[in-house]
Amino acid sequence: MTVAKASAGAAETVETLRAQMLRMQGRRLDAPVLPVPRALGELLPGGGLRPGSSYSLGRSMSLLFALFSRPSQEGSWCAAVGMPHLGAEAARAAGVDLSRLVLVPDPGDRWLAVTAAIADVLPVVAVRPPARAKDGDIARLAARMREREAVLLVQGPWPQTEAMIDVGDPSWSGLGEGYGLLEGRELTVTVTSRRFPSPRTGRVLLPDAEGAVARIAAESVPSLRAVG
Repeated sequence: MTVAKASAGAAETVETLRAQMLRMQGRRLDAPVLPVPRALGELLPGGGLRPGSSYSLGRSMSLLFALFSRPSQEGSWCAAVGMPHLGAEAARAAGVDLSRLVLVPDPGDRWLAVTAAIADVLPVVAVRPPARAKDGDIARLAARMREREAVLLVQGPWPQTEAMIDVGDPSWSGLGEGYGLLEGRELTVTVTSRRFPSPRTGRVLLPDAEGAVARIAAESVPSLRAVG
């Protein structure tokens, strides 16, 4: 066998294996994604939420509402499981369409089964696990999400996620020397993914003056850093 033929055969094998892996994952790298605010999309793999994928989030409700906002505005139903203190008014102010939001405040010990059942019918499901789930149950839920092409947003650690998204280093803008009005909160968003060689970070207003998400301009306004 010539070197050229061997090289061609190896390349064909690699492409075959890559196609098999993508089929096993249940999604393509260039598959359509659910939209998110631009400031977040620039940090996420593929620019949005991949159907069939799970994401691990920090405990920030502002971050969750930001991820709910665009999908709900564009016709996708969202659900929040195990979040009894979720504020509907705060969600509305952040741009979430409440007519497409389902709340299950206290699913009890069957929270994982409830999450799986909701994922059968709704495309975006968020859950705050009250306890660590068994590996087998997590694997079955992941298979269900891929089959239904639903997005799972988990507030807390979760295995085999598409990305981990968190916010930190908050400061408020709009205050001067003892005067002025709070106009927005600046946060650093950090996205860690196996698809990136290193984490991606960006400074955003969450919320901005309209309650949405916006990138920080090069010359930002003076801010008051949060304490504690």
